[in-house]
Amino acid sequence: MRPIDLAREHGLSTQAIRNYDDAGVLPPTARSETGYRRYTPLHAQALRAFLALRGGHRHQRAVEIMRAVNRGDTESVYRLIDAAHIALLAERDTRAEVATALGALSSTAPTPVHGRPLTVGELARRLGLHPATLRTWETQGILHPVRERATGYREYGPDCVRDAEIARQLRQGGYPLPQVAQFLDSLREAGGADALSAFLDSWQDRLSTRSRNLLAGAAQLDTYLTMLDQTEPSAAGER
Repeated sequence: MRPIDLAREHGLSTQAIRNYDDAGVLPPTARSETGYRRYTPLHAQALRAFLALRGGHRHQRAVEIMRAVNRGDTESVYRLIDAAHIALLAERDTRAEVATALGALSSTAPTPVHGRPLTVGELARRLGLHPATLRTWETQGILHPVRERATGYREYGPDCVRDAEIARQLRQGGYPLPQVAQFLDSLREAGGADALSAFLDSWQDRLSTRSRNLLAGAAQLDTYLTMLDQTEPSAAGER
């Protein structure tokens, strides 16, 4: 098989095939007497496996996996794949925690603050908390008050008061401080509860897509590994 034969199946250029070959994505390649690369069905399957892996693992990690396969280091292959699934599970758990926190919020919107920002004591009285609690929330990244230039005192504007009231509700629901901070970060990034709900739906879709991509990559890689096991070393090249 020629580079063009591998490239045509995937709509790639022949230069891309040569680049993947040089990068170690493909198994060692024999050359003709005139120096042309000669590919086999094994190389074609290696390319399918790499392109499928890239969908779930991204480009560089897919390259690392294929290099490990081609040098016979299956332990590294399995570790790289396992790490991707662990990271995806952690992200899935994070998304679930944020969604649960959103659902735990009271349907009653916080009362807007008008006028000047509140001091730490005023906000503490509004929430029925000790000022030290608000300072702890600040160190945990839950609240981000500004400092008054002349005195250095904390000032809590409308957004900060809203965050404090949400944090109080979540804490009353038993959520630990790191999860409260995580939720508020997601809320700020999304731009509000409605936007966050839409963001969570989109996030779930991305997680599902990546899970399917990981499965597709594993299937193609398994086929490649089976072909390698069935190929004589002399035909497969140095692994």
